[in-house]
Amino acid sequence: MSVWTAMVSFAVVAGLLTIVPGLDTALVLRSAIVRGTRTAFATALGVGSGLMVWGIATTCGLSVLLATSQVAYTVLRIAGAIYLVWLGATSLHTLWRSGGSGDSHAADDVVPGGNVLRAWARGATSNLLNPKVGVFYIAMLPQFIPPQAPHLLMGTALTLVHFIEGILWSTALICGVRFARAWLDRRSVKRWMEGITGSVLLALGLKLAFDSP
Repeated sequence: MSVWTAMVSFAVVAGLLTIVPGLDTALVLRSAIVRGTRTAFATALGVGSGLMVWGIATTCGLSVLLATSQVAYTVLRIAGAIYLVWLGATSLHTLWRSGGSGDSHAADDVVPGGNVLRAWARGATSNLLNPKVGVFYIAMLPQFIPPQAPHLLMGTALTLVHFIEGILWSTALICGVRFARAWLDRRSVKRWMEGITGSVLLALGLKLAFDSP
């Protein structure tokens, strides 16, 4: 298999994984709808940063620990589950405290930098604490690295492909939200979406907690 064939093949597999609704999609949509465009892009970049760390760590052999150590996998899985449950519970608690006002969040498009940085950290942490991302790379990357290719360079290039696909998909989601901004800016819709995404994050956290390796 040539380098370009490997990259195209991996792009197809990673692209399909990217568009399947899951945690990353939920986080980006929640940020775009409730907190604003800048925060949504920061969340997407955070998610991508987590992917890059996992991909490079896998290529360097560091995350093989997840495949060989049940304890390491379980610790990371539980930590990730607690983090997701905390995100979901925080959203639902904020929604409950806001009562009928609908003012649960201010758009970060008019809020300076700190919230954007926190959004990036939230996206990155969600991926770094998800051992399934590491397992995916452990299982898939070796299959798409030709024997003649430099492993670190090739693994990084494949991970970058996945990163770019994630950013493009997130951009499509964020643009879709902006297109429907007039409807989504309604207080009742924001509260409804906050409740939905909070519940999804909570459910994903519980699912991760009770999933087997």
